[in-house]
Amino acid sequence: MILSIGMDIQMLKTNYQIEEIKTKKEALESKMSNIHNGENMSQLSSDLNYYSQLYFHTQSIQNSIKKYEEAENILKESNDKELIELANQEIEDVEEKIKEEEESIKKLKIEREFTDVDDNRSAILEIRAGAGGDEASLFAAELFNMYKNFALKNGWEIQIIDSSVTEGGGYKEVIAHINGKNVFKKLKYESGVHRVQRVPVTESSGRIHTSTASVAILPEAKEIDIQINPEDIRIDVMRASGAGGQCVNRTDSAVRITHFETGIVVSCQETKHQAQNKEKAMALLRSRLYEKKRQEEADKRSNMRSSQIGGGMRAEKIRTYNFPQNRITDHRVKKSWHNIEEVLSGDLEKLTNDVIDGIQLELLKNEK
Repeated sequence: MILSIGMDIQMLKTNYQIEEIKTKKEALESKMSNIHNGENMSQLSSDLNYYSQLYFHTQSIQNSIKKYEEAENILKESNDKELIELANQEIEDVEEKIKEEEESIKKLKIEREFTDVDDNRSAILEIRAGAGGDEASLFAAELFNMYKNFALKNGWEIQIIDSSVTEGGGYKEVIAHINGKNVFKKLKYESGVHRVQRVPVTESSGRIHTSTASVAILPEAKEIDIQINPEDIRIDVMRASGAGGQCVNRTDSAVRITHFETGIVVSCQETKHQAQNKEKAMALLRSRLYEKKRQEEADKRSNMRSSQIGGGMRAEKIRTYNFPQNRITDHRVKKSWHNIEEVLSGDLEKLTNDVIDGIQLELLKNEK
């Protein structure tokens, strides 16, 4: 008896050819040994690790195919019952082994698509009030406090770079730097439009309003990542302003930087010292330019994440906070949680882990 895998042997041989993988692996090993090649070493290391594991699992499949063919020949040529029984068992074992290796390769490819070389970086958090007027700005402030408390629980440092505060105590916009290990990894899937449904405190009729705020998480860029030439930017200095536009500083401490090529404008007025504000604004500009570069590179690669389950683009509605039902729903992974107050107070660990796991699961489903 020959198991059903026999129908797929030729396809397996076609799908799991090892020579191209071996060539890429050896080329990466050569690059890694040349410290003067100017390549991104973290990216090279990640690529080499991927192709080394891919080579290992592919080689295992090829070895299993050889064992299968040997067992198949025994079944075709031998009349020895004991040999036939052993050959059938070998085929059964090989089928199971190949399934395991195929699953390992599938997970490896998903992990490569899912893992970001910037995962261990600190991050820039940007929150902007959207539709909903004052209620949207209050929601933006709640989201900021949620991420601030989550950051503190993780032992991260958070510092506001720039903000625009409303008279009601909300944020039209707030930009902050979150410094710590794996900040970007934990928060990158928070990017997108967050929607809140509730009765505002100013609503006398008890009518439920819907408001939105957009969140963007950018990996922090270092000077080595993005080089900014002085002639490529314009730096303006001015007096800092508070809510409603009133002047809060008599010196020209606020800084605004314009990047000519991209049109990106950043500003900082959070300290009384112009030099510190300039440093923070430059750091923000580098991160914006680095994110632009990342997005351009991502567009050249596979669109699997964004086309299948959403890539966390800023215009994409990712989550709804429904206060009347005490429910938070993440629309990408189709999962809900019933603890709004706890989450908004910074208890975000389970939700972010569930979202990451859900996205991985969806990617695995779409690979099958």
